[in-house]
Amino acid sequence: MTVRPVAELLRAASDGDQTAWDELVQRYSGLLWSIARSYRLGDADAADVLQTTWLRLLEHLDRIAEPERLPGWLATVARNEIHRIHRKGGRLVLTGEQATLDAVGAPVPGSDAATLVADRNRQLWEAFAELTGRCQDLLRTVVTGGSDGEPLPYQEASAALGIPVGGIGPTRMRCLAVLREALGRRGINGEP
Repeated sequence: MTVRPVAELLRAASDGDQTAWDELVQRYSGLLWSIARSYRLGDADAADVLQTTWLRLLEHLDRIAEPERLPGWLATVARNEIHRIHRKGGRLVLTGEQATLDAVGAPVPGSDAATLVADRNRQLWEAFAELTGRCQDLLRTVVTGGSDGEPLPYQEASAALGIPVGGIGPTRMRCLAVLREALGRRGINGEP
């Protein structure tokens, strides 16, 4: 199955394509659940956060300026909704145990980071797949071509690829430039 770009999904969903909408929901629901869980929301509050987040996206489908940054946009909307719930005092914990009271309310920092990293890695491999076979082979060989998964020295990479040693560096730089451009189209610019 081909993974459709986010921009295409947003356009299609904006035009009423239910399949595109379902794909967006399926792709990013895990991220939203992890954010809601990081704030220790109960099932009902977490479901409300997700529902409101998806509603906000539905309201803004045709106004998302940078579709490749949709995961961050969704995460921000979800966090804002969580903070709104907290401000309204939407969570009431009935307990006489001080330890339970102290544990409730503080978010677990960065628990959605793994989901964001996984999404960025997926996009990286999609961009890598756009490279020519020669670039893919060269980058794999130079970066992880050794038997231990370590980078190969240029002389060994030269022998393995049939490229003169003096051509590996410039070719590697051109391949990385193409990869950077493909990542840039996805909104990945090297920032953590």
